[in-house]
Amino acid sequence: MADPKRTDDLRVMPWWYVLVGVLLAIALGWLVLDWLLGEADRATSVDTRATLRVDAIRTGLTVVAGTGGGLALLLAARRQRLSERAQRHQEFVTTRDHSHRERIQAHTEQVATTTQRHQEEQTRLAEHDATQRRVTDLFTKAVDLLGSDKAAVRLGGLHALERLAQDNAGQRQTVVAVVCAYLRMSDESDREDDGARTHEDEVRRSAQRLLTRHLHADLADSYWPEVRLDLAGTRLVDFDASGCTLVDADFTGARLVGTTRLTGAHAEGRLALTRATFEKAVLDGLTTSGELVLDDAVFGGEATFDGARFGGEVSAKRARFASASFDKAAFDNTVTLDRATFTDTASFRSAVFHSGFSVERGTFAAYAGFRGATFEDMAFFRWTVFEGDAYFENAVFQGAVNLGRAEFHARASFGGATMRRRPNVDHARATANQTHIWPSGTTTEKEDDDWIILVDDRP
Repeated sequence: MADPKRTDDLRVMPWWYVLVGVLLAIALGWLVLDWLLGEADRATSVDTRATLRVDAIRTGLTVVAGTGGGLALLLAARRQRLSERAQRHQEFVTTRDHSHRERIQAHTEQVATTTQRHQEEQTRLAEHDATQRRVTDLFTKAVDLLGSDKAAVRLGGLHALERLAQDNAGQRQTVVAVVCAYLRMSDESDREDDGARTHEDEVRRSAQRLLTRHLHADLADSYWPEVRLDLAGTRLVDFDASGCTLVDADFTGARLVGTTRLTGAHAEGRLALTRATFEKAVLDGLTTSGELVLDDAVFGGEATFDGARFGGEVSAKRARFASASFDKAAFDNTVTLDRATFTDTASFRSAVFHSGFSVERGTFAAYAGFRGATFEDMAFFRWTVFEGDAYFENAVFQGAVNLGRAEFHARASFGGATMRRRPNVDHARATANQTHIWPSGTTTEKEDDDWIILVDDRP
């Protein structure tokens, strides 16, 4: 590429430069001719002088011709140089123009691209604003329908909210929160006739089904992931979340009427059932990855947890169970049933406790069965009252066992039980009118006519 700083050298040579060169050549030739003729005239011989004058004239002409030839060569060289410079200048101009055109084209394309992006962004924002306004309008109308006095209108509001959440993933948690809030509202209303109560219960069942219908992880099209239920203080009728995935679900203080089903459900995070009341609960196959809290919960009817797998801690302090079954359940973390009460049969047959188990100051008013149960860590039954038969037959205790001050009002049997450590039976006692089977190394002493005291007779 030609140097743009040298483009000013491309100047046209004035005509008088050539004239001066020609005159110089003639002058140089004349001077040489004059000098040679002067030398020739010095010759003494006429013939010699004539010959020398002819040679002088020839030499002068030769000088003039040679000088002219040299000037011609210089002009030709200059012409060639100017031609090359002109070519380089033309190439520079062409390249500069091409680069300029490319810059203009790139700038034009950039402006066009920026303009297009701006227009697309404006269009997207306009569409987003329109969508948000439409969603807001639909949401407002649906919520208004929920406040209607007519059950059919409230049902329409629920279905409108469901469609809105299904089509707008960002609104799902909000819709779920609204439905949960509706269920948390007191169902004690001014409608006192049985028909109105029946209609209200149907609306509530529809709201419950709306929630659970979208919590099945195996149904990709209708699944609402990461949705959290806040049903604290709610009255739920025949609540069925079987197979659902519950994320940090809160049922604190909820009143669950009828049969509550969580069969095969999976709870992620904390599942709070504190102070909840159940008429009947079926939680067979329930799995949890976080804490299960049943503190002060009341199970008025049968409660089954058969085959459940609890990955986090289980706390059921002061809980009240009627008939409870945890057969073949697995507990990966600590289980605390301190001060819990079982008013009917309680079965933990073949249950596996991978961590500590504690039922201190608990009460088993009827049969308590731990047949074939495995306790891999400590098992505490201190101050626990067994008013019915207590069976620990073939149970495996791999950690510490504490029966201190426990009371057995009916038959107790540890037949076939395996204990790796000596059990603590300090001040434990049992009724004297039953035949008991105690852990190996344990004997009894008579306290009075009604009670016997357990004594560890091993050294």
